[in-house]
Amino acid sequence: MKKILFAFALSCIGFISTNAQSLYNSNSYFGSSSSTSISSTNSSVRYQQGYTRKDGTYVNGHMKTRSNNTNHDNFSTIGNSNPYTGSTGSVAKDYSVGAYNYGSGKTIHTGSRGGQYYINGNGNKTYVPKRRTRY
Repeated sequence: MKKILFAFALSCIGFISTNAQSLYNSNSYFGSSSSTSISSTNSSVRYQQGYTRKDGTYVNGHMKTRSNNTNHDNFSTIGNSNPYTGSTGSVAKDYSVGAYNYGSGKTIHTGSRGGQYYINGNGNKTYVPKRRTRY
């Protein structure tokens, strides 16, 4: 019964967010003469199950945008906000000037699927916003 209620609640959230997103992006809401540029988040979202990290920290389940090879439309990117939590993004956009502040002084590696990262002090990969490689 709990699973059915949970599935129903998620579908309601999806329906509400889809309608809110379409209202937010429609010209009639802002007026057809509006010329302001509005940052938009990815409308394709999914539920991430809660999980336990290697260090024992539990991460609660949450809604997140589906992967699409860019961070420009993610909830966590500067200029965007998460409609589920109300938090604003703080991560620099891929290929922006701000992306060069991440991993300063570290060697940046590019993974097989295009993600860029450096090896932190614990020996783990720390992913950074993508930046152009310098030759």
